[in-house]
Amino acid sequence: EAIVTSEELGQDLEHVEVLQKKFEEFQTDLAAHEERVNEVNQFAGKLIQEQHPEEELIKSKQDEVNASWQRLKGLALQRQGKLFGAAEVQRFNRDVDETISWIKEKGQLMASDDFGRDLASVQALLRKHEGLERDLAALEDKVKALCAEADRLQESHPINASQIQVKREELIANWEQIRTLAAERHARLNDSYRLQRFLADFRDLTSWVTEMKALINADELANDVAGAEALLDRHQEHKGEIDAHEDSFKSADESGQALLAAGHYASDEVKEKLTILSDERSALLELWELRRQQYEQCMDLQLFYRDTEQVDNWMSKQEAFLLNEDLGDSLDSVEALLKKHEDFEKSLSAQEEKIT
Repeated sequence: EAIVTSEELGQDLEHVEVLQKKFEEFQTDLAAHEERVNEVNQFAGKLIQEQHPEEELIKSKQDEVNASWQRLKGLALQRQGKLFGAAEVQRFNRDVDETISWIKEKGQLMASDDFGRDLASVQALLRKHEGLERDLAALEDKVKALCAEADRLQESHPINASQIQVKREELIANWEQIRTLAAERHARLNDSYRLQRFLADFRDLTSWVTEMKALINADELANDVAGAEALLDRHQEHKGEIDAHEDSFKSADESGQALLAAGHYASDEVKEKLTILSDERSALLELWELRRQQYEQCMDLQLFYRDTEQVDNWMSKQEAFLLNEDLGDSLDSVEALLKKHEDFEKSLSAQEEKIT
């Protein structure tokens, strides 16, 4: 009877399970003694049937034994129910503690101040955080189930209702806290991603501008018309590439302006980069225009040199014609020479237009 009237219900789930194990051993022992009680009743019934002179005492003892037996079985049933209830409550406590422990473990990860140093590291952190958020989404069902279990246990175990409510509130507080942490960290990682995306575009564009400047400055001025034409063609191709990057410059500027409009924590750095980017683009266009003028001047000079050389060559040839002493020795020959001289004068007029 001391076993079934014990008020010890265990301090935790492991302790309750030990008590349940001992109680199961007691129940086995109790079942083994039931046959003995039956034997006592059979023997008492036999004595009473035989009209034993101590019939009244026998009946009294039989009733006393049966009453004690029923009381013991009733107490055992109550003890079994209490241990089962205690196990339910302690199992709930354990599940809540394990859930809170997991939440706090993940909370430490979400409290990290590492938001990435470049685009690749930010993307890696975002993927990791999205994995944690998926874990949280899966955990939400468990939290809801534990809250529902808390409500059920408070009704079925009113004596433990206040302690169960404390656990429930502790669970909800930790759950709300980690959801807030997750949302804040996701927002900070998105801010970091947008910044690193802008900075990566900035680096790509400024690097490209440096390369284009080097290309535009690389060519020496030409020494002939063909070379000058080739320079102008190549220079125009550079302009085509510059024009093709206009959308990239526009996109980078819009990204930077969006960061500023949102009050991004790195607004000062973004402003600086936007100014540099604008200055670099303007400097590139100015350089291209300067070189265009130089190449066109070079083209004009080479055309002048070519035309001058052509005129010089023509005049050298015509000088030999004018120095010719042949004045003709007949009318036909004189007329022929006059015709040649008229042709020369026409040619001279044409060359005079080039020279002037």
